[in-house]
Amino acid sequence: MAVLKVKFTKTKRDKLAQILWILNWFSVVSGIILFSLGLFLKIEIKKRNEVMAKGDINSVPNMLISVGVIACIINFLGGKICYDCSDANKFSRWKLVMLPYIVCTFCFTFCILVGALMCYTMRNELEESLYLGLRDAIKFYKDTDIPGRCFLKKTVDLLQIGFHCCGNNGFRDWFEIQWVSPRYLNMASKEVLDRLKSNVDGKFLVDGVPFSCCNPSSPRPCIQYQLTNNSAHYNYDFLTEELNIWVKGCREALLDYYTAIMRSIGIAALLIWLFELSVLIGVRYLQTAMKNVLLLGDLEGESDGWLLENSFVETAKYNINIIKNLGKANQISTVSGMNDPNIDVQNTNCDKTNITTKSIPAGR
Repeated sequence: MAVLKVKFTKTKRDKLAQILWILNWFSVVSGIILFSLGLFLKIEIKKRNEVMAKGDINSVPNMLISVGVIACIINFLGGKICYDCSDANKFSRWKLVMLPYIVCTFCFTFCILVGALMCYTMRNELEESLYLGLRDAIKFYKDTDIPGRCFLKKTVDLLQIGFHCCGNNGFRDWFEIQWVSPRYLNMASKEVLDRLKSNVDGKFLVDGVPFSCCNPSSPRPCIQYQLTNNSAHYNYDFLTEELNIWVKGCREALLDYYTAIMRSIGIAALLIWLFELSVLIGVRYLQTAMKNVLLLGDLEGESDGWLLENSFVETAKYNINIIKNLGKANQISTVSGMNDPNIDVQNTNCDKTNITTKSIPAGR
């Protein structure tokens, strides 16, 4: 029994073909939107590529870009097919193409759904990439004279200023690394030498942060050094008083920023998926209705359209049998009691019979 069978008159078939022709052009626009969203996300990721570790974080934008390009191509073809389906004579040229087209479109719409879901599952990979990338960027913050690292100080400073953040997980990350370049240290100073000697690795560690961590909206001057020393500042308690530097880590700030972008893109992709799915259902009804018109031979009469010719269970069993029989095309069929022609074949009596031959007279 057909699933969701609907009866179509010629007028309904023509209107359905015209509506689908228009919707396919909207689908082309939706493909352009998917492409633009993927390109936008790729550019945003590339902007902060210096503070991200290499990984699969580009899989989502690449997926959206690919799906967007495919959407433009496949929906442009769909618009041409639906336009010709308003005429039964023109439909005959697409008769053998429509079913493969519907199958390909179904796979394509599934890819849109996968791309939308990936926007919500990318958070863990992005968080790990930011953690590792920011850790290395802060580590090499002082290396302004080393090729390949000289840009990191500017990158981290602009990042902390722009996103109102400090450090990787927080401002205390700066306490664990030497972020002051050695060329700015006075090696003749006893304080500097004592700090270098007190550290096992010979690093100059201070309980201070770069200037880019300072909050310009603070009512008091920025406390940049000796953040944990209450006696170094007037009326100050670092445990109870809100510091006048950014307390949020840059990893959290960037993660919130990209999560908001991907959530918006995911919602847009889901809406486009629902739209594409509705267009696909309409094309399936048009294909089956036009096919049945040709089978009935009455181009002006009514015809049935459906999503599936048989029930879901029967369709699933049929497709499973097709998959199971793949690769068995070269085997000899034994269906309907047909035996192997090479088995039980009666032997023919090929024994030689005695044939009387005439003797040839010897020449005299």
